[in-house]
Amino acid sequence: MNKGAAPKVSFVSLGCPKALVDSERIITRLRAEGYELARKHDGADLVIVNTCGFLDSAKQESLGAIGEAMAENGKVIVTGCMGAEPEAIEAAYPGVLSITGPQQYESVLDAVHRAIPPLHNPHLDLVPPQGVKLTPRHYAYLKISEGCNNRCTFCIIPKLRGDLVSRTAADVLREAEKLVNAGVKELMVISQDTSAYGIDLKYAESPWKDRNVRAKFIDLARELGELGVWVRLQYVYPYPHVDDVIELMTEGKILPYLDIPFQHANPEVLKRMKRPAAQDKTLARIKSWRDACPDLTLRSTFIVGFPGESDSEFTDLLDWLDEAQIDRAGAFKYEPVAGATANALESPVAEEIKLQRWNALMARQKKISAQRLKRKVGTRQQVIIDDVGPTVVKGRTKGDAPQIDGAVYLSSRRPLKVGEIVTAKIERSDDYDLHGTIAGF
Repeated sequence: MNKGAAPKVSFVSLGCPKALVDSERIITRLRAEGYELARKHDGADLVIVNTCGFLDSAKQESLGAIGEAMAENGKVIVTGCMGAEPEAIEAAYPGVLSITGPQQYESVLDAVHRAIPPLHNPHLDLVPPQGVKLTPRHYAYLKISEGCNNRCTFCIIPKLRGDLVSRTAADVLREAEKLVNAGVKELMVISQDTSAYGIDLKYAESPWKDRNVRAKFIDLARELGELGVWVRLQYVYPYPHVDDVIELMTEGKILPYLDIPFQHANPEVLKRMKRPAAQDKTLARIKSWRDACPDLTLRSTFIVGFPGESDSEFTDLLDWLDEAQIDRAGAFKYEPVAGATANALESPVAEEIKLQRWNALMARQKKISAQRLKRKVGTRQQVIIDDVGPTVVKGRTKGDAPQIDGAVYLSSRRPLKVGEIVTAKIERSDDYDLHGTIAGF
């Protein structure tokens, strides 16, 4: 590092949006202290790798990223979910400077300070008041809690991140307001279990503006809906009180979109998974949600090949998909995770059968997605612009979360800006995406 030059840090962020929020917080603090971000490892004074430890394949990706940083730079600080179980990292790369678990921002900053002390310059140490975001300017993730009280047998997140710890409603709303004032047009509300928000606080009130707001899913959603931006709810478990939020969607306060990780449909498989809110009435509830809010988009994820999953149990899942008509679905082949209680379950499913079932589920979902999207042809949809090309722009409807759902491809006679929200006439659809033209601004 040149004397007098600002220290440079290269950053790798792996894993889910929740880890991305952690990365943004660390970067915000570093930038506030006068550190610069480097685009390449070999031009940096050190590298921070925010790891994912959810699946063995994610751990391998994390170890690969650490190895790359060690080879190209040599000074590496490791944080994130894989850091909660540091033995594998220490065994592979004993030379890393520091290993910390998720949300341990202070420990990461302490490690950075030890390796390269900050240079304080009051004229240069400026950071936007909303913090540094790794997402584009027009959307941001809003993390409302850490950890999880559920004990799903395939998951070790509570071991890595601990039990549920919710932020106060006022704290969340302050951050949301800062983001909106900084130009964010869409807030993605995330946590490990969004609909469990506030249970640990006993839904305690906190002062916001001229009123008190309870730390409760419905109250928080209602307040966020008053900020005048798109509000998207993700990682929502189908507890009974989720029904209450549908009314806010019909009123146009929050987006008519629910991301609910159902994971399976067969009651016996769900019992083995120890899924919360696993109940027989899910199909009836989905019907009532759609009756109340016809524009509702449902996204979900499913696991195929869970230990003991029989042919008939898998067929139940396919039949359920046909009936539920989930708009957007992702699927994972079950993968044993070190420390997960599902590893002890009997009758593991062979890899080739997992693959067959994954292909069958994705083929079934592709048809459902195509049918659901075809119904939007001829309609007008509000679209938020994510990417502007020379002749075609790419955006998303209210039913599409960034990076995981489909897109809308639009032709426009006038130049559009990223983050703009326009009205589009949908002219055709394919399996996952929509195509149309600008019909208004």
